[in-house]
Amino acid sequence: MPEHSKARQPPMLLVEPETMLRRTVALTARSLGLADIHEAASAALARQILRQQSFCGAIIAVNSGEAIDLGLLDQIREGDSASQRNMPIAVLAENCTGELLAALRERAVTRVIVKPFRARILLDAFGALVPPA
Repeated sequence: MPEHSKARQPPMLLVEPETMLRRTVALTARSLGLADIHEAASAALARQILRQQSFCGAIIAVNSGEAIDLGLLDQIREGDSASQRNMPIAVLAENCTGELLAALRERAVTRVIVKPFRARILLDAFGALVPPA
């Protein structure tokens, strides 16, 4: 891919603890020219990245088992990141209760992707987060 094409890809953040899924989706999205994907395997790493770099959108895993962590969403929506507080965000969830869905709506989440899912679903979500040219 030519360097000038790569420069036009919008920067997106993918926060997903499962290495194989994260790497597969990131590499595929990059090769298709959907976005310049920055990866974070943990919420702690994502917090650092969010403070240092601006993103056009993010896909963030919010739960593992019973534990739910909406801290990254709150960090972005409260303006504690280099990105705009209203940037589009999709979430990955192992399950989505009505209570979680209500909390995500309060945080203006654009899309909820329930695990397990096909990698194509995640690629489509990145495509939907890309701002119009």
